[in-house]
Amino acid sequence: MDSEMTQGLWKDWRLHALVLVTVIVTEAIGTYSFSVGPGVILLLPMLYALIIGLILYFTPLVKEKQSKNAEPIIILGVALLLAKIGVIIGPSLPQLIEAGPALLLQELGNLGTIFLALPVAVWLGLKRETIGMTHSVAREPNVGLVMDKYGMDSAETRGVLAVYIFGTVFGAVFMGLISGFLATLTPIHPLSFAMASGIGSGSMMAAASGSLVAIFPELETQIIAFAGASNLLSLSTGLYVSIFIGLPLTEKLYSVMTNRRKNKEAIK
Repeated sequence: MDSEMTQGLWKDWRLHALVLVTVIVTEAIGTYSFSVGPGVILLLPMLYALIIGLILYFTPLVKEKQSKNAEPIIILGVALLLAKIGVIIGPSLPQLIEAGPALLLQELGNLGTIFLALPVAVWLGLKRETIGMTHSVAREPNVGLVMDKYGMDSAETRGVLAVYIFGTVFGAVFMGLISGFLATLTPIHPLSFAMASGIGSGSMMAAASGSLVAIFPELETQIIAFAGASNLLSLSTGLYVSIFIGLPLTEKLYSVMTNRRKNKEAIK
């Protein structure tokens, strides 16, 4: 980023004022929880901030300049979050080592999107967009992988970009809600959900671990350490899992399912 762009970024007072007001409003609202059966759904300030930011985007208050300037600030915010996580992970290394295979193999859990989402997408009649949409959770490395393999204008790229955008807007909201709900609904240990929250997205991981910390404050250090380490592993190993397992498996299953569907239609 050149110096002129940097100066323009920090002098964008409209953007900073909107962010400050949003933070004040969301912190004033605070954390709110309510029960759904035996589980608890936790609403965090981050959720309110996402909703307010989305609403502001469609108002005259936010112009194209503000939306572009906000992008590098988000990266900066996530960088600070990762730095904090790195400091917390250090003292928790013995516990992380003790978790061992569970932490290392957690990346295979991200392949669940193939077996859960692919059949639904094919059933809905989606074409090769399905491959890009369901081979992973579609974060930045996966978008780059699909673009490189299939091309910028391919159906697969349209699919992965659709899920990437959807995940950016709603992913943190979903992860924040579902982690708190399942952690109180099921007998599974909170640290398992902390490991599950590290899917390769800083915002989603922060939302999920934030909900867990609010419910289990006595485990705050361990939850943040496990979530951070899991997220780091997902970022470092997730691309290779997608290259060698996720994408080929999705291609194969898509081919099998669509051929079966064509055969059934031909019989009719």
